[in-house]
Amino acid sequence: MADLDEQLSALTGATDVLLGARIQSLWSGYGEVRRIRLDGVPYIVKHVAPPRDAHPRKLRSYQVELAFYRSWSTGSTARLPAFHGATSDGFESLFLLEDLDDAGFSDRTRLVGDVEIRLCLRWLAGFHASFLGRTPEGLWPIGTYWHLATRPDELRRMGNAELRRKAPELDARLNAARFQTLVHGDAKPANFCFRPDRLAVAAVDFQYVGGGCGIKDVAYFLGGWRTVRGLDGHLDVYFEALGEALPDHIEKDELEAEWRELYDVARLDFERFLDGWG
Repeated sequence: MADLDEQLSALTGATDVLLGARIQSLWSGYGEVRRIRLDGVPYIVKHVAPPRDAHPRKLRSYQVELAFYRSWSTGSTARLPAFHGATSDGFESLFLLEDLDDAGFSDRTRLVGDVEIRLCLRWLAGFHASFLGRTPEGLWPIGTYWHLATRPDELRRMGNAELRRKAPELDARLNAARFQTLVHGDAKPANFCFRPDRLAVAAVDFQYVGGGCGIKDVAYFLGGWRTVRGLDGHLDVYFEALGEALPDHIEKDELEAEWRELYDVARLDFERFLDGWG
């Protein structure tokens, strides 16, 4: 591909391209995220430039993210960066996105408190409600980066023999859930962008978005915080927000009953991955 400024000019027609600060490098040398200005307007550019020996699944994750922004993102009622176009040759790609800092979502934190937890759970509820019952065309058939079919090496390395024995059953129960939606797939605090007044939150990083029951995102988000107390109260926040966001024809009580029952299944499924990962 051409130089970054040339690509941006060709994509947008901008005559004044100003490359700003690098926000972060992508995992394992796969590119970068950078602030830019096009004819004075701020944007974020995600430039995916993988090494030639790129892992196929990691490369696919960026293709999935591009498909999500192109074909799905406008259907979300949960706040995420607006998509302003992309170029891709099937290997290297460039996403042009809204600058969430400029839109007011400028705070990042890895140390979430109760206010942040509630905001993120309400975000997840809105996201899951937006796509309930949809077939994940162009995305991962099964979302999340840890699901069993993609983690045979971790399964073999597990030290917890009982959990390893149960792994196929846990995976099957999650995949057989009656109520399916799109899951974010990596709903960790680092992927949420907060307003300084803590009245709203947005989310980024959709490399592992795909099909699944929404409680997988919730279990991953809450399970990552050993200091989280009041689990039932946090689940109540999520399901209250989910009920508000879902249309009336959805059998909300049945959905909640199924996903509440699957919370511990999803939690154990992620612990299975962690056991083999470590």
